Amino acid sequence: MQGVLEFTAKEKREIKELTVLLRKSIEGRVPAGDFRFLKKRISDAASQGSITRDAFGFNPIIIDLQTAFIVGQEIGFQREIIMSILLNRAVQAGTANIDEIKDTLGGNAANILENLAQINALYAKSPTIETENFRNLLLSFTNDMRVILIMIASRLVMLRRLFDSTDDAARRLVANEASKLYIPLAHKLGFYKLKSEMEDLALRYTETEIYAELSRKLEETAASREDYIASFIKPIEKQLKTLPHLKYRIKGRTKSINSIWQKMKKQQRPFEQIYDLFAIRIIIDSEPQNEKSECWHVYSMIADMYTPNPHRLRDWLSVPKSNGYESLHTTVMGPEGRWVEVQIRTERMDAVAEHGLAAHWRYKGIKSEKGLDNLLASIRDTLQNLSEEEASENKFKMELYKDEIFIFTPKGDLFRLSKGATILDFAFSIHTGLGCKCTGALVNGRNVPIRHVLNNGDQVEIITSNSQSPKQAWLSIAKTGRARSKIRQALKEISAKQADMGREAVIRKLKNHKIEFEEAVMDHLIRKMGFKRLSDFFQNVAEGNIDIADILKRYQALVNPESEQGEHSRSAGEFTYINDKEAKGSNDVLVIERNLKGVDYKLAKCCAPIFGDEIFGFVTINGGISIHRKDCTNARQLQERYPYRVIEARWSDVDSHGAQFPVTLRIVGHDDIGIVNNITSVISQEKDVMMRGINIESHDTLFSGTLSLMINDKLKLNKLIAKIENIKGVKQVKRG
Repeated sequence: MQGVLEFTAKEKREIKELTVLLRKSIEGRVPAGDFRFLKKRISDAASQGSITRDAFGFNPIIIDLQTAFIVGQEIGFQREIIMSILLNRAVQAGTANIDEIKDTLGGNAANILENLAQINALYAKSPTIETENFRNLLLSFTNDMRVILIMIASRLVMLRRLFDSTDDAARRLVANEASKLYIPLAHKLGFYKLKSEMEDLALRYTETEIYAELSRKLEETAASREDYIASFIKPIEKQLKTLPHLKYRIKGRTKSINSIWQKMKKQQRPFEQIYDLFAIRIIIDSEPQNEKSECWHVYSMIADMYTPNPHRLRDWLSVPKSNGYESLHTTVMGPEGRWVEVQIRTERMDAVAEHGLAAHWRYKGIKSEKGLDNLLASIRDTLQNLSEEEASENKFKMELYKDEIFIFTPKGDLFRLSKGATILDFAFSIHTGLGCKCTGALVNGRNVPIRHVLNNGDQVEIITSNSQSPKQAWLSIAKTGRARSKIRQALKEISAKQADMGREAVIRKLKNHKIEFEEAVMDHLIRKMGFKRLSDFFQNVAEGNIDIADILKRYQALVNPESEQGEHSRSAGEFTYINDKEAKGSNDVLVIERNLKGVDYKLAKCCAPIFGDEIFGFVTINGGISIHRKDCTNARQLQERYPYRVIEARWSDVDSHGAQFPVTLRIVGHDDIGIVNNITSVISQEKDVMMRGINIESHDTLFSGTLSLMINDKLKLNKLIAKIENIKGVKQVKRG
């Protein structure tokens, strides 16, 4: 019910209280002149009747004040974001414009208001938006990620205001929108406190009877629950006091009603049979360097006092969640045979657990524009990683809440995989080359095949063989999309290589008999032999399913039925070969230099040799020479299968100064904020090194990618690799 905004006595009191509270929170951060500017613009809009009640009949000024307070609590009471929220209505009403706000508050505030104007335009068409595309749309035009936080806070305020409403339809609308859009966003960003409250309110509005029943039962059991918590904590406190250096606090909390309801549904049990209704949280005031050791020390003390459930240990200290959450969770058997969840964390970890990514930065102290930029960049990365490959809302929610397992390497590195992953999935998650050569693994010291399904906490050592290659059947063994994609790509490459080898064998056979290869004739021949594609035909040749001598006869019959077959000797000055027994090569060495004339050569793309590499030449079917590194992955095969086409080669002794070669580096590391900038900064400081491209993919706590460079020689490349390996967070750098 929209209408001209007239303030009730209750609203006037509420606005006054909120204004006093907000001004106190931002005292010293916002000049007094800003408040005068704000008051004038909003008063003008209200007196002109330009500010109206929203679709639910709420006073928008109160909504904005409450939203500003929540946002301030979560990411800090920054001047530009608080003023942007409060000026939003005046901009809509036309009593404040973007240009004067830019002059008064700066470009960031103007940016926020422009984004909010676009969202307001969407909400003007409907009081709630539940479409699966809205989230992607929201992210696409929102270039300041603080706007997402404003929207989450605004919808929480809306849910709170609806508490006293009698409009059940409106309640359900906002609750359903929050469940499908804003609660998953709050979860991914780690705003657990906001998320938990939104979930409870949404349940209250959509499952009214269930919420009321659970609320009543919790209230009835509150006294006994508090007594039990006190009796459980008492011996823990007594033991902790024996460590005078340890500063801590303990609090027990009942789990949210929505959390209890989800447990009831998942376990298919009534309320009375849900035993872990509450959690004990031990929060340590610890120095950063002592955080992990002190948390584990407290855990060992509790494990000595109460029997822990080995299947309910959750270690987010060693590997934090992607949204920054760190904590140590264990479930122990307390008095009366009841399971109790104990959470152990530090003050810093608790701040992040309550307020998400923003708290991580605020705890460190955002004292500069750069610090704030880093915070917003991390939020944008987190939000964008939600949506890029999701096709539907259901997939989105599944991605947020899917089960995960952690797998150890023999060196102690941790990898995160989806539940149900096999040995093959794990091998491909480490490296494509490792996956392609995988024959099995040692899991906790036991030999298992590639189809073995992994369990959380397994230690896995991949077993490989150079004779191994991907098979079509692997597609049914691999369970993760990443592994299946890599297998399909490898199978395509194998088929293509085999087809090339078969084609090369046929062309070489024809050349040995001085018969020109003609595509049209070969196409006619393979169709007569029952093949539809040249690639399938040549692949069968490479696999030995078709006799090349028979092909020669058939081809010759098509070209010239009366021609005679015979061997021909090598032409002087030409690279032609009769058979494997002939012409093992001379002692001549091909010397590679920039100004080499009279020789048709090129640097092989498969290994990209550069000045300083040990090299050899390989005569191609076209008569040219391809230069390979001696450690090229194709070197052994070329030398064994075609020794008569291999020639010795080396670089000229002339300095390579001025010549640059393309190089690809493959890099793996921890997905820490700023690590990519650190890598590119090191490269940019190197003389005579030019970066042509960078491609980085993030995989939870790790990243992998490639760097394309232009560089002079191997010595300089090795020095650069060493510098990159010394960057904190980089785990591995290899030449492609």
